[in-house]
Amino acid sequence: MINVFEDSKKYEEQIIKDRRYLHQNPEIGFDLPNTQKYIQLRLDEMGIEHKQCGVVPPEVTEKYAIAGFGKQEHCTGVVATIGQGAPCILLRADMDALPIQEEVESEFKSQKPGLMHACGHDSHVAMLLGAAQLLKDREADLKGTVKLLFQPGEEWGYGSKLMIDDGLLQNPKVDAAFGIHIMPDQEVGTLSVHKGTVSQAMDTYIVNIQGSGGHSSQPHKTIDANMIMTQLYTSLNLLMTREADPGQSVTFSVGAMSGGIVTNVIPDKAVLQGNMRSYHQQTRDHLCKRIPEMIDHTVKAWRGEYKTIEFHTPTTFNNPEFIDEITPFLEEVMGAENVVDNGLLGGSEDFSYISQEVPSAFVVLGTGKEGEAPVHNPRMHQNEDIFKYGAALHANIAIGWLEQQHKKD
Repeated sequence: MINVFEDSKKYEEQIIKDRRYLHQNPEIGFDLPNTQKYIQLRLDEMGIEHKQCGVVPPEVTEKYAIAGFGKQEHCTGVVATIGQGAPCILLRADMDALPIQEEVESEFKSQKPGLMHACGHDSHVAMLLGAAQLLKDREADLKGTVKLLFQPGEEWGYGSKLMIDDGLLQNPKVDAAFGIHIMPDQEVGTLSVHKGTVSQAMDTYIVNIQGSGGHSSQPHKTIDANMIMTQLYTSLNLLMTREADPGQSVTFSVGAMSGGIVTNVIPDKAVLQGNMRSYHQQTRDHLCKRIPEMIDHTVKAWRGEYKTIEFHTPTTFNNPEFIDEITPFLEEVMGAENVVDNGLLGGSEDFSYISQEVPSAFVVLGTGKEGEAPVHNPRMHQNEDIFKYGAALHANIAIGWLEQQHKKD
């Protein structure tokens, strides 16, 4: 199986070329027309069948627009297939960028002011395109189907869900899924594989409070939206300390509050925006029930009204049995000594929606070292030498796992 990695070296120049093009041309959100066009062009060049996937319902467009993400009515996901028949394994790459001004000078620096691939999704796409070529070269020998997923909207926490709702996991039915995330502050050449829950759930609440404004000298004639907002801030933070098990990692942070513009006017309206991060499902379920109750009781206790916008991304779960099945194929590419377990990831990841549906594995590929600028940092950069490993990992797992399942039958 070592030939997969050797062949990946032959395509390294193209993988880096793909990554650099995408890095120069970042797009954000669900609607990435230029990125989609580039991926489709590359798949066409390789003779790989593909189709558009993903629909944004009007209520989702409206919710994200109200929340300040911008109005996007289209989802530009791409799904391609190689091989045929069952079983089917899905390989995933996310492809959206971030609203960050890049500070790294290079010949392929972002050409779009204020936008940057600061989470490595450009390399994720390039590695999966490299894997596509490796798999296409071996299509006649595949013992089933490989489905390639190029997904927008990961940074918005909902892109994979839009594609699942549009049939991503059907026709052919997906039996297992695999995804890679690069990490610039993880030792280069190491691959972190953790069984069980690997990323946090993220539950976001944007509370629009409606009071009744008036003169600051006459608070008794008003319903003070700012006062309600601060009471709510305190109540939600206290909730975590009283009702979450101290042995479990749960955080609630208010990232933004706003209300009023001058000192002598009690404002009509105020807005509080916060999110909870958690790993434990039972604790999450309890708090997701209690947070709306706390909002309702606190606002109404002070005679206010409110409207809440919610976003929910579940935890990513690495299926232990599937991890055991694919570990030999990971080690063939990386070397057993370089497959490690660095534990939980500190953030959320919308591959979670897929992992809740089919046995999945989400692994982390180190491209740098501790102390390097992390993801979501304007100075984040990547060691391009490692991308050929990512392409080989995708391809080797697909080939090996399909063969393994075929032998079981």
